[in-house]
Amino acid sequence: MSHHVSLSPEVQEALAAGRPIVALESTIITHGMPYPKNVETALRVEQTVRATGAVPATCVIIGGKLKAGLSTAEIERLGRRGGEVPKASRRDIPWLVSQGLDGATTVASTMIIAHLAGIRVFATGGIGGVHRGAASTMDISADLQELARTPVAVVCAGAKSILDLELTLEYLETFGVPVLGYKTDEFPAFYTRRSGFRVDYRIDTPGAVARLLQTKWELGLQGGVIIANPVPEAYQLDPVVIEQAIVAALADAENAGIKGKAVTPFLLARVEQLTGGQSLAANIELVCNNARLAGEIAKQLVIG
Repeated sequence: MSHHVSLSPEVQEALAAGRPIVALESTIITHGMPYPKNVETALRVEQTVRATGAVPATCVIIGGKLKAGLSTAEIERLGRRGGEVPKASRRDIPWLVSQGLDGATTVASTMIIAHLAGIRVFATGGIGGVHRGAASTMDISADLQELARTPVAVVCAGAKSILDLELTLEYLETFGVPVLGYKTDEFPAFYTRRSGFRVDYRIDTPGAVARLLQTKWELGLQGGVIIANPVPEAYQLDPVVIEQAIVAALADAENAGIKGKAVTPFLLARVEQLTGGQSLAANIELVCNNARLAGEIAKQLVIG
């Protein structure tokens, strides 16, 4: 393990004992929602992982260290600081580490930390992807390349529906990333259970997912796997309502000149406003749902 990686005592003990561990990202705390809802949600997600018998490992960069596993006090401090902590993807890690700075981890950087720490399963809300209008902007999330190169399984509710889902799936296919549907034949669209696009394969049990992961990595095949887990039916939003909110949010972002890594937080916050908070409630429930499934998959991987 790299000397740049720091593990909490709980995560260290779990690794040494061969216990199941689930990595969690930290941009949901700093950029995903306001304080104190961000801290409440982070602690609830960690508790959801614990309820499955797995150990949560929230990832972050603190003082130039890639850290896996946070205390409640560290999560509280992170939540209070919020957006003043920069988002950190793969390109940002060398700068932040060499300068001894802090950074909140995206899907890509959480995968990197998890892999360096020996953690094979990661739960998030939704992955990044190809943005709408990418033919002219070339705005494509670094998450997709990370999935192509780093051997970590990512449990998510699909890709964020602010994206171009069809092009995102095409990109993943090109780079050989399997997209599994957990108890679904259709790729979920984050806030809704259906997108109109099929997954590569449907898998109905955590044990079957674990067997596929083990097989892929035993064969030496590079990269991760997406386990697309639809938002619970009781919390999904009306597809028409959410699409109208996304279109309006995209127009607002363009008018305001929002670009780069600021786009996704802006759009998610604007969609929350336009849906009267419904999108945030759905986001919280789908993250917890993903954490629960990730814990079960991590347990099956340990059983082997």
